Amino acid sequence: MQVDLSSNSERTPLIRDTSSNYNGTLNNPAGVPGKVLHANDEDLTTSTTNDGESFDNVPRTKRQLGLFSAIFLIFNRVIGTGIYATPSVILRTSGSVGVALLMWLLGALIAAMGTTVFIELGTGLPRSGGEKNYLEFIYRRPEFLVTCTYSIYAVITGSAAANSVVFGEYVIHALAKEPTRLNTRFVAFLCLTFILLLHGSLLKWGIRLQNSLAMFKLFILSAIALCGILSLAGVAGFAVKEEYEAPNNFQWDTMWQGSRGDANAFVTGLYNVIWSFVGYSTANYALSEVRDPVRTIKRAAPMAMSAVTLVYIFVNIAYFAVVSKNDILSSKRIVAALFFRNLFGEGTERALSVFIAFSTLGNLLSGQFSQGRVVQELGREGLLPFSGFFASNKPFGAPLAGLFTQYVVSVAFVILPPPGDAYLFMISLSSYCAALINTLVSFGLLLLYTSYLRAYDWKPPFRAPKIVVVLFSISNLFLVVVPLIPPASGSRTYEHLPYWSHVLVAFSVSMVGIGYWFFWVKWLPRKKGYKLARVWVLQDDGVSRCVYRKVPS
Repeated sequence: MQVDLSSNSERTPLIRDTSSNYNGTLNNPAGVPGKVLHANDEDLTTSTTNDGESFDNVPRTKRQLGLFSAIFLIFNRVIGTGIYATPSVILRTSGSVGVALLMWLLGALIAAMGTTVFIELGTGLPRSGGEKNYLEFIYRRPEFLVTCTYSIYAVITGSAAANSVVFGEYVIHALAKEPTRLNTRFVAFLCLTFILLLHGSLLKWGIRLQNSLAMFKLFILSAIALCGILSLAGVAGFAVKEEYEAPNNFQWDTMWQGSRGDANAFVTGLYNVIWSFVGYSTANYALSEVRDPVRTIKRAAPMAMSAVTLVYIFVNIAYFAVVSKNDILSSKRIVAALFFRNLFGEGTERALSVFIAFSTLGNLLSGQFSQGRVVQELGREGLLPFSGFFASNKPFGAPLAGLFTQYVVSVAFVILPPPGDAYLFMISLSSYCAALINTLVSFGLLLLYTSYLRAYDWKPPFRAPKIVVVLFSISNLFLVVVPLIPPASGSRTYEHLPYWSHVLVAFSVSMVGIGYWFFWVKWLPRKKGYKLARVWVLQDDGVSRCVYRKVPS
């Protein structure tokens, strides 16, 4: 592989002529198709601390994330608004407190399997990009097809529109104003703009705020769990106020009362639980900015997800200890609001809005931090138009271009869709696209274990048990198939659209990527009489990326 190290390397076009000059070579094993970090590689057996850092050609000064920042990145991304509202949805679909808690335990088990799988993938390919890297490594033929197709999905799944609107609603409520479509979306716009400027120009301060909000979130949720347990134990000062129904959710005969045998309802509830745990792979998107990435991901992901699981289980116990089942099912308020009301009175509801707003902001910061890196990695591959622009860390040492791409998409999704089907449709589309990607990744990892792909020499520093990979693959297939099941009689996914609309569009958008791939990689080279040769160059900011040369065929 040849590389141009001259000062004008950033002015090279996407596809270069064969007359271009390339001097020297770039030591960038991550750029070699099929290169994987092995458990016995020198980088892992020496006494140095750069555990996996040499895999990607990124200056060590740009690695800003340590162990705790990686933990908080995952923790923030997983926990958003779901834990404050989802438990009531789960209870309605399960029918009983006992089955609802079992659903949360099952969701935690699936999340643990996913965490284990992505630790294996992250240690084998320790660079930013997440699923993009794993799909490229596994599905190499037709060449460049998976990258072009994934780029469309990456933009869709990276949208922060839904959570930014939720943030706007709770901020307006905390200010004792009536939420409207205009004021909530205006606050959402301000929030997204703030995140873009913070993560795009003040990287260290963005990480500090992200970490601080994660600690705040952990403190608040731990306090909720503790208050609920104290109430359950009968401690003075934590009893349910007399004007509200006293719960009786943990007696064995009432705990399972009302359990539903409807498979569709159980599947729907479990689907919501699983999505409450989504985010365990967040650190994989930013591994090129993590110090000692192999060692860090092996520690950070389990610690973060263990904390998430404990928080989810104990907060659910706290809710059921303070709020009766009938109250949860009959009220239109979120379960967290009922919890605060029953223990501390009606006046605490605005304080809850503040807590949820901060929790959502932490989730947004973490999500956009990681998704900006995914767009940057797509730029580093050189197949996007203006790839040098997207791959760069200029001018503030952060992927501002990648962050701006996600910002534009998110703002468009916030402002343009009218209330009703359109907004719910985009949320469902984003979720389903993520399920499709994870299905391909998990199935591909199983292929790496077979003789069919033995030549890929997949021997990462960490290996997930095969049974875990199999079960995780099945759970992802479950997420892909479930939306195809017709809803129960009397219920509708959308008001005016068919329930399968987002599924059809999710499969259809891949055609845009396939069309782009066919034009640039097949049709145009065949018409002009050349082939594409990938070459790695070093940018002025010290980060490598691809350019493509035209080689006469």
